[in-house]
Amino acid sequence: MNRVHIKTYGCQMNERDSEAVAAMLRARGYRIVGTEDECDIMLLNTCSVRDAAEQKAIGKAGYLSARKKKQPDFVLGILGCMAQNRGAALLDQLPDVDLIVGTQKFHQVPDYLDNLRAARAAGVPVGETIVDIAEEAGSQNTIREHVLAEKQVSAFVSIQQGCNMDCAFCIVPKTRGDERSRPMDDIVRECEQLAAKGVREITLLGQIVTSYGRRDYTHTGGISPFVQLIERVHAIPGIARIRFTSPHPRGFKQDLVEAYGRLPKLCPYVHLPLQSGSNRILKAMNRPYSRERYQEIVDALRAVTPDMYFSTDVIVGFPGETDEDFAQTRELFEACNYDMAYIFKYSIRTGTVAAELADQVPDEVKERRNQILLDLLRANSERRNAALLGTVEEVLVEGPDKTGQKFTGRTRGNRVCVFAADPRLVGELVPLKIERASVSTLYGSLVLSGVEV
Repeated sequence: MNRVHIKTYGCQMNERDSEAVAAMLRARGYRIVGTEDECDIMLLNTCSVRDAAEQKAIGKAGYLSARKKKQPDFVLGILGCMAQNRGAALLDQLPDVDLIVGTQKFHQVPDYLDNLRAARAAGVPVGETIVDIAEEAGSQNTIREHVLAEKQVSAFVSIQQGCNMDCAFCIVPKTRGDERSRPMDDIVRECEQLAAKGVREITLLGQIVTSYGRRDYTHTGGISPFVQLIERVHAIPGIARIRFTSPHPRGFKQDLVEAYGRLPKLCPYVHLPLQSGSNRILKAMNRPYSRERYQEIVDALRAVTPDMYFSTDVIVGFPGETDEDFAQTRELFEACNYDMAYIFKYSIRTGTVAAELADQVPDEVKERRNQILLDLLRANSERRNAALLGTVEEVLVEGPDKTGQKFTGRTRGNRVCVFAADPRLVGELVPLKIERASVSTLYGSLVLSGVEV
């Protein structure tokens, strides 16, 4: 009874947390299996950003609870943001869950599973569900272990957790706690170890990644702790590319903007959350920037790197959003010419300021505004990809594509590419001539020593 499957909902932070839990379990002798049908232990790492995400996980847990009727020794655990948000209240809907573990207690999962397995092996009744959603100092330092596939060329590195921003719509401060950063030396050491195992691309992760170390390290020569960290990762032999997510517009001071011009490993791709293009709505959201400041950041980054790629987050239908407010969002959305965007219809999250606001926007209005931005995004992506036809892009070869017939990789601008290649090129930076493009994918042929292959 040691086969574990972890199903992850939500963001890249959750993916990284699940990977760390898997690595810790493997170190204890557990087997991580690829499907739920193979497992004795099922862990759901959950998301609470939207109600739909919680309901999806609850539905899955309810379905799995039925399995316990047939397999009494089957273990079901709920981890992460929903566990942190709801805690023991989940048992009202899911009384058969064995384990509820919050976002600061991932490292305790192996101990709790050991205890459950030992009790069942001894025939001892397990008793009440284990619920641990307590805060723990230093918990940000426990997300450091990795499970790397053979020839894995990219990896996420968690550098900071928690958030102090208190955006009116967001439950993350409740589910992830206050802002906490890992020691810079530990992060650099982790990146060095990944490089030694063949990882070529590092993505630095945090709730507000640009706030990294602001209480722990000093600005040196006008350089923020976050940019200091990027500089140190940049100096690691073997690391060819650096990315980061998710930042906040207020973190894009001049030092970070200039870093794109002087650090060639820092990829020209920025995820820059907008949320709204209306100053009135931004103020209601408690987002401490204006549409004018946001545009200044975009312009400054494009001045340093003209071919910068941008993605963003936008919420439509925030309480009180008028047609004029949305028109301003649409105008700025078009002006920024995003390559990718995550567009959300506002949903009430109990416990947030926005949940208590009047003037909730009707669902049909949210849907219409959502579709308008999706249509704009599709046109932007098609236009940007079409402009790449005939050009040669640097691609990091990641491995076989989903068909197993060709290979896949990404450009420096984070565009997915599909092409024919030799397996020995996995992990290499190669020139790719772009010959065809869809909305989300580029197709081409390798160009080696001036000869297309």
